[in-house]
Amino acid sequence: MRWGDLADGKREAPEPLEGDPIRTVLIGTLLWAALFLAQLPFYGWFDDNDHTWWLWTCLAGAGLGLIGLWYVHARDRAIRRADAEAGEANAADR
Repeated sequence: MRWGDLADGKREAPEPLEGDPIRTVLIGTLLWAALFLAQLPFYGWFDDNDHTWWLWTCLAGAGLGLIGLWYVHARDRAIRRADAEAGEANAADR
């Protein structure tokens, strides 16, 4: 398959996957935090071998996951609010 086939509209884009984005981001955030906590007792070894970036990567992943969790919550609330407003507008039109 060539990129041109996709860009020219010869193929349709696949349907988006349905799922719970809040749960997905929460699980990922918890995994990053667990990895950070699991590596923390070995800080001395990481420091001796110049691998402390492993710990900070896990901490950054958990921190960015918290931002992502806030974002998907806000997005979910906005979608529900828009659906409710559309439902009220449809009810008023009848």
